Formats: sequence, structure tokens, C-alpha cells
Amino acid sequence: MWHGVYPAVTTKFRLDGNLDRHEMELGFSIQLDAGCDGLIVCGSLGEGPMLSHEERIEVLETALSVAGGKPVLMTVAEASTREACALAQKARKAGAAGLMLVPSMVYHTDERETVATLKAVAAAGELPVMLYSNRIAYRVDVTSSILEALASDQHFVAIKESSDDIRRTTEIINTFGDRFDVLTGVDNLAFEALAVGAQGWVAGLCCAFPAETVAIYRLIKTGRYDEALAIYRWFRPLLDLDVSTYLVQNIKLVEAIAAGSNDRVRMPRMAHEGARRAGIEALVREAMETRPEIPSDT
Repeated sequence: MWHGVYPAVTTKFRLDGNLDRHEMELGFSIQLDAGCDGLIVCGSLGEGPMLSHEERIEVLETALSVAGGKPVLMTVAEASTREACALAQKARKAGAAGLMLVPSMVYHTDERETVATLKAVAAAGELPVMLYSNRIAYRVDVTSSILEALASDQHFVAIKESSDDIRRTTEIINTFGDRFDVLTGVDNLAFEALAVGAQGWVAGLCCAFPAETVAIYRLIKTGRYDEALAIYRWFRPLLDLDVSTYLVQNIKLVEAIAAGSNDRVRMPRMAHEGARRAGIEALVREAMETRPEIPSDT
């Protein structure tokens, strides 16, 4: 259902701290114009936990207004199952094509609780669901046994695989065949995951470099591995910025430099300064000076 490149887009703020709908429209349009296959809003990179439900619906509506019929997914990652169900219902009413669903990142559920929570939210939302497995950052691990427990529920159609174990992609495909679409969620493992059969890429640095992200995906899927790898190797130092406690500040700063946006974040996050900022600025400028040519037929 969800094959291709799905950027986990950033949420933009005005100087007064409120949502900047115009800046989001511009950023989302850049992604779609570059060939991305849909958008995922209000995830970790989108600072979803820092937004009210009302703000998240506004971000969703903004994405839908420029999506041109391409799917827009709402991330649901609430502390309580009750709040997750409520957000899922609001997302469906607002027009979301699906949900990217994370069990509670505050209380770390056991397997029985995880399955029950995921089923409850999926039933409340009545939308297709992409499960989000991220045992490193969030201690949320959607294992094969959990997928087995969910396989009979047709709400669950995909998994964003972010365990940081590249073997997981093959294990899911070997165990479940085509039951679940597998999308890689770790930018600096994307080539590896796509090469062994992942159908999609939930991408972060795509927010600043969408053309290169889309080109890597399309080249791999048409068997042009050497061309994809050349772009990926150039991209790799930037992709490493996605795998960080500071991924939001990192990627928003890259956007500000490469795409002319801004790097405003919502507290408690604060924009980079000093040596950390200077290092990222130098990295981005070097990448832009050595930017590879993208084959015209991708």
C-alpha cells in the first residue's frame, strides 16, 4: 500500500511560537514536487509530542491541502491509549490516509499490553496502520511475535523498521512474505534495507534533499545499484544526522541552509549554536559543493 519515499516532515513555527502554515506548505510542496510518494506528519521529527491535538490536526490539514491526492499519514504516539484513540479518530475525520502508530513512549508496554494498545487504536481510527518499531530511541520494539499477533487484523498494513538491526528487514519478509509492507526508518541504513527488499523509506534528510532521496530509492528499485550507491555515499554524512538525540535540530538546520527554511523548534528543544551549529553548517556546505548529478531518467 505504501511503497516509495515518505518524508517524516518537520513542523514549522513562526517567531511567536505558533504554527507557520505558509512555511509548511512550501516545505511539503518541495517534497512532493521532487517525487515523494506521500507525507508523514507529526512524528518525532515533526515534534508531534510538543503539539496539541488541535495543532496536529492543523498540520495534517496543511499537508492535505498540498498533497494532490497523495497519502498523508498522521503519527499517533500518545502516552495513554485513550488519548491515542482520540487522536486517531480526529485524524480520520480530518482526512488522513492512515496512521503511523507507536505504543506509549512513556510507559514501556510488555507484549500483551503492546498488542492490546495497537489493536485498540487501530479499531478507533478505522484507518490503515503503519506500525513504528524503534527499540533504540523509544524502547518500542515491534517484534515478529507481535506482528504474528496482529497479522489477522487487516488494519495493520506496514511497519516502519527502525530497530537499527538490518537483519530485521529480511526476517520480516522471510516470516510474513508480503503481508506487511516494510519501510526503513533509519536514514543511514536505507540503502542496505532497500537492497534486501524494503518497499519504502520513511526519510528524514529528505526534508532538505528530496531529489537525492527519491533518486536513491528509484535507482535501487530498478536495479541500478552502483548509481544509487554513489549518491548514497555522498549523502551518508548528512544521513548520520538523523540518528541522533538532536535529529530535530539537526535536520531543521540542514533545511535552513539547503532549502532556505528556518530552524525554529519548540522548547524544551533549542536550536543549535556554537561549535555544534558550526560543524553542521560546514558539513552541509561541503555537501552542497560536491552535490552529485542525478540521472535524468530516475
